[in-house]
Amino acid sequence: MSRIKEHQLTKLYYSIGEVAKIFNVNASLIRFWEKEFTGIKLKKNKKGNRVFTPKDIIKIDTIYSLVKEKGYTLEGAKKALKDFNPSDEINTENLDVMIAKLESIKGALLKMKS
Repeated sequence: MSRIKEHQLTKLYYSIGEVAKIFNVNASLIRFWEKEFTGIKLKKNKKGNRVFTPKDIIKIDTIYSLVKEKGYTLEGAKKALKDFNPSDEINTENLDVMIAKLESIKGALLKMKS
């Protein structure tokens, strides 16, 4: 689901402008999602500007995927996030091993077929 991995985000905090640029949306949409979705924790720096952690950006990426790419309504996205279980996602670290195993199974099945 997520296109952004936490290890790609190198800074501790990102401004709302930086987050908006990552997703190619207006900062007002990020502020709106911040109010609508409880998973995004509002943090402000000493100047009073919003700052987002890499975990916040991962959550915004999930919201972006649900709303903008999959066409969920806001209510549908809220329900999907509420029902979301992180253990349901594929661990990308083991993805190469899983692909290799599946390819060997495919080879064995094709051999049996012929």
